[in-house]
Amino acid sequence: MARHNDWRIIMRIEDLDGPRIKPEAERDALDILSWVGLDWDSDITRQSDDLSPYTRAMEHLAACARAYPCELSRAEIAAAATAPHASDARDMHESLFPAHLRPPLEPRSFQDSATNWRFVMPDQSISFTDDFAGPQEINPARTVGDFVIWTKRAAPSYQLAVVVDDAQQGITDVIRGDDLLDSAARQIQLYKALDLPPPAHWGHLPLVIGPDGRRLAKRHGDTRIAHFRDQGVAPERIIGLMAFWCSITDTLAPMTALEFRERFNLRTMSHSRIVMRPEDHAWLAQ
Repeated sequence: MARHNDWRIIMRIEDLDGPRIKPEAERDALDILSWVGLDWDSDITRQSDDLSPYTRAMEHLAACARAYPCELSRAEIAAAATAPHASDARDMHESLFPAHLRPPLEPRSFQDSATNWRFVMPDQSISFTDDFAGPQEINPARTVGDFVIWTKRAAPSYQLAVVVDDAQQGITDVIRGDDLLDSAARQIQLYKALDLPPPAHWGHLPLVIGPDGRRLAKRHGDTRIAHFRDQGVAPERIIGLMAFWCSITDTLAPMTALEFRERFNLRTMSHSRIVMRPEDHAWLAQ
């Protein structure tokens, strides 16, 4: 999509997830992207290199009475630092924090970064049109309520960090999985509260899921691209499987990254979630 539209691709390492981030994770992720034929146009930036933009955003929100300190359990803190996934929302990641649990709202100073903070979510629907998923109307106050934007780890949560980064880097188009569709509504509210322009376009695409209807995880076996590469699977087979999933082809066949780029068409891509079947595993292993 980026190459079709002459976009500039930003490579940002989102590494604020504390102890869940393994030291080799960045190198492995970049190696896999290069191996499968993807590239980018920017220098690599890392969120952990400079927390000052997030601190300034917190100072603004606290002074405007749009954020307040709140004690959390260890599990809630860990969940707040990670991008939420729809299938996890029913588990530990997203529990509703209703407005009646708020302390009195007043302008505050943001000085103790080792305290947990929540964003004051107004009870109103956010309307926007997703370039793939279509018109959306979401009220985060009814699904998650006042969500976490800063944690005891002295670092921002995923929701705040990506808003600050996208605005700072001039991001115009956000393309990601549809498990983050609800997050777009939260982030639009953060853009408004921070007086920042939101991205011009959102595009939330179907996730690949297992036969049980849940997003791919260890319960479905090892479905990491790195695993298949280490088993000797050629990148053209990985890309060929994705071409089949994206309705570029109607049969499984190897394909190069360049051919995929030339033939991909978002308008013909299915809106249904994509199921990785046992026969897909078997085809990759041939």
